Amino acid sequence: MAIRYIPFYPEPIEGQAVLNNFKRTLRYHGTDKLQDDLRRGMPLYELEKKEDVGTPGDNLVIRGECISACAYLREQGKKVDLVYIDPPFASGADYAKQVYIRRNPKLAAEIKAAEQELEDEELKSFEEKMYGDVWDKEKYLNWMYENLTAIKSVMSENASIYVHLDYHIVHYMKVLMDEIFGEDNFSCEIVWKRTTSHAQREGFAQINDNILCYHISDEYTWNPQYEPHSQEHINRYYTNIDEEGRKYALDNLTAPGAGEARSFFGKMLEPPAGTHWRYSQQNIDKLCSEGLIVMTGNDRPRYKRYLDTLPGRVISSLWEDIPPVNSQASERIDYATQKPEALLERIINASSNEGMLIADFFGGSGVTAAVAHRLGRKFIHCDIGINSVQTVRDRLAAAKADFSVMEIKDGVQLYRNPVQTMDKINQLIPGLKNEDAVDEFWEGVIEDSRYGMMPVYVSNLMDDTSKLLTKDLMNRILREALPDLPNSVKRVVIYYIDIEDEDSIRKFIAEDDSSDIEIELRDMKALLDDMVLEDEAEFSLEGGEQELPYTVRIKSFLSDRLAQKISEYNQKALANAKKKYKPIALSEEGLETIEALSLDCTAAEKDAVWHSEVEIKIDKLGYVIRDGVKTTDFWDGTISSEKKPLRLKIRNICGDETIYQL
Repeated sequence: MAIRYIPFYPEPIEGQAVLNNFKRTLRYHGTDKLQDDLRRGMPLYELEKKEDVGTPGDNLVIRGECISACAYLREQGKKVDLVYIDPPFASGADYAKQVYIRRNPKLAAEIKAAEQELEDEELKSFEEKMYGDVWDKEKYLNWMYENLTAIKSVMSENASIYVHLDYHIVHYMKVLMDEIFGEDNFSCEIVWKRTTSHAQREGFAQINDNILCYHISDEYTWNPQYEPHSQEHINRYYTNIDEEGRKYALDNLTAPGAGEARSFFGKMLEPPAGTHWRYSQQNIDKLCSEGLIVMTGNDRPRYKRYLDTLPGRVISSLWEDIPPVNSQASERIDYATQKPEALLERIINASSNEGMLIADFFGGSGVTAAVAHRLGRKFIHCDIGINSVQTVRDRLAAAKADFSVMEIKDGVQLYRNPVQTMDKINQLIPGLKNEDAVDEFWEGVIEDSRYGMMPVYVSNLMDDTSKLLTKDLMNRILREALPDLPNSVKRVVIYYIDIEDEDSIRKFIAEDDSSDIEIELRDMKALLDDMVLEDEAEFSLEGGEQELPYTVRIKSFLSDRLAQKISEYNQKALANAKKKYKPIALSEEGLETIEALSLDCTAAEKDAVWHSEVEIKIDKLGYVIRDGVKTTDFWDGTISSEKKPLRLKIRNICGDETIYQL
């Protein structure tokens, strides 16, 4: 349960008119519920520090939802100077991670001796769904309205926000953002050509994304960005060369509008009809003295614009020069929806200065944080996915960034993968089964010796708008869901991830007389605890004061969850295979299911903040990345340290991490 709720807006001064009264231009089903959520405020939860990398300062990597992260920042008084977000597009697509089985370390020496190289097509892998971008428009817009309002509450007065979208929802989001940030604070819509044209049976091919940009006030940070002039442009316009060999163009000195005569080299000249001279008399005299104004044959003044004094062509809102991250790109990290660093580099350079704080609340692959760090900015990366947090953590550590890894304790951390958890929910709830007598609002029913058939409601882990059990949701259950149940139902079970105010809701249920059906509330976190089983590892600590370095040797590694996933994948692949399928098989030691290891030589307690002294990561080909540096060494099943290690952390290839005391 939330510690408390933080207002989205500052409290008005006594006697001051109440602003932000939720006047809506875009009307759709569910807007009334949104107003209740906004009035309630942002849920503030406890944050647990999981790891410090270097000296963190303001740099944060947060696992949790956008609104809860903003509540924490608001409570801490932190303001961000630039926001870029790449939220789900309401496209209806599922996003998956390709999970690769690593090379068995016990075979590494033989492979290396034979100078063999494992090609990509030989790799054994399986696909794991990470999250589903599955929304109806109304829920999506309510969800984004609440997120954007939370983000606005932590933006500084000179801040801008860039929201990356596509054709599915951008037109609705433009109206939504006009409501939240104000039409007058709209900066531009960037059209990014993300791919080349391709054949399409009906209509024109969709090859672009849309990025909406707004600012908070007229004091926003803005640094114009330029690109070099093309050779074609130079050849066309810069055809003059002075005695020093410098190229220049003769530019017009007038602009539309009425104006008066000015003196050029002692001669008064009227501007052409309907125009005025661009410069004051003082500036004209200065330019004439510097030789930057010349008179043409028909006695017209022209400005001498030198090519080597220009930064280039001002970049417009049409971006065609930044390619997407292709399969051969050096920055590619095999993360679905990864955006190119050049895209974020342009945005960060344009709308922030060195030392400013940059935030991405749907951080994904961590490109915003990585580029912000490289450009001398501070960063906040937030994402609900464990895969995102691990990806950016490794990316930033390799870049020698300083930061803290935080986790919002809202119950979400108990399930690393909402798609798979929802698939297994029937197995987690004892006795739950499908029943045609109840509609889709109910997950199923439990047969009870005392109450008979008990319908069960379960919060949808993939729908952020339904995780919190509120009075509004309970009223919907009482007024809409219960009356549709068969007359024989005497009791229902409501599972929740989080609850607004348990005492208040229980009182609300007790005072309702619309139904005789009893309601039992159950905390879903008790079920999800079963999803967090630690992996088992057998290891030994070798070396010591007389024999450095210390070496931890992994003898065996077993992940029941991973073994089950591989078994399920094999069964599905065998059933659907059109040709002979060779199932994925693991060795007895299971070391090929390890993706990363690290040692903490500072803290011995199992639940203490992690300090990574030494870390290695094994890429999909089995090569070692040691402390962020890529090598051509195969992993040999060990990790070593000059200091005595106190704890060992192992991450399996699906991203589950377990800490062991040494």
